[in-house]
Amino acid sequence: MDLTDFKQNLQQTINHLKDELKMIRTGRANPAMVEDLMVETYGGSTRLKMQELATITTEGATALVIAPFDPSTIVDIEKAILKSPLGLSPQTQGSRITIRIPPMSQEQRDKFIKLVGQMVEEKRSVVRGHRDAVRKQIKEQFEKKGITEDDKYRQEKEIDEITQKTNEDIAYIKDAKETEIREV
Repeated sequence: MDLTDFKQNLQQTINHLKDELKMIRTGRANPAMVEDLMVETYGGSTRLKMQELATITTEGATALVIAPFDPSTIVDIEKAILKSPLGLSPQTQGSRITIRIPPMSQEQRDKFIKLVGQMVEEKRSVVRGHRDAVRKQIKEQFEKKGITEDDKYRQEKEIDEITQKTNEDIAYIKDAKETEIREV
């Protein structure tokens, strides 16, 4: 049995987790915090990601600077930032927006660490679902005499090793994000 799809599904799960974790605020300015925010612009007729509307850069460790390609979208970008769950306050200065990243309280850090744990557990559940689906296919092939018992055990062992490696990667990503959140 070809496990390429299984491996790709697990890699997509890891990539999706990384993308979700980028949106979680830490004490440091990071363009990834806002680049995927959806902005309703041009009278509400268009929904675009922030990175499609503006250049996002850091100014020191505690500020983001957003320079819209089209100055008429500044108000829409401000609204999107204010509506986001990040709890940030944009300040418009001419044709650019500055966002100061305030230091987080211990309560906020604990809340974000708990959120990271929830996201990681969701992804682990997705990994288990992929693993169980592939194991079911192998069992069906074995019952139909499509593969030998040795092949079945070898493939199941390989699936378990791939799953374990994926779970280790997820744990590493979780630990790194938690460390980043805890930094003052």
